Amino acid sequence: MSQTLLNRATGASGTRPGASPDAQSVPDYDLIELFFFAYRDFVGDADRLLEEFGFGRAHHRVLHFVNRHPGLTIAELLDILNITKQSLNRVLKELLDQGYVAAQAGENDRRQRRLFPTAKGEELALRLSHIQAARFGRALERLADGAREGAIEFLLAMIDEPARARVQNLVWGDLQHNPKRPGEK
Repeated sequence: MSQTLLNRATGASGTRPGASPDAQSVPDYDLIELFFFAYRDFVGDADRLLEEFGFGRAHHRVLHFVNRHPGLTIAELLDILNITKQSLNRVLKELLDQGYVAAQAGENDRRQRRLFPTAKGEELALRLSHIQAARFGRALERLADGAREGAIEFLLAMIDEPARARVQNLVWGDLQHNPKRPGEK
């Protein structure tokens, strides 16, 4: 970070504005706004591609997690996305109807529906991931060694403590169910 930006971010006293709610009543606007603009551009890259398919961010989130965790149940997907079944229904129906996601009854419980990306769904999910990974790559190239690890620590710290272990398991753990994909024997 340039010294001018660092001075603005820390203020003349060397402490961040809004560093503690008790110390000052001014929120940490620089981080709030930078996070907003970074997120806007991060999702904007994918939004432009999704638009070509008539999809939005909700479709992207569903497709991403179904692709990353084939065999995910609807209940697990609802838990990951922290949304209601009603919120998921329209988006999932469109992805199923257009052939990006397939549903299969559970082996032990036939009422359970497991979700899988189709070849078309995998292709779109991968294209979207490459677009977003490229943005991360460009940003990390500009930073010092160890920046990726620092970014991971920061993002994990932003997640509410009760959910952090679950998120870590989802990202790096073994939520792979590996049930048979539709059509497999």
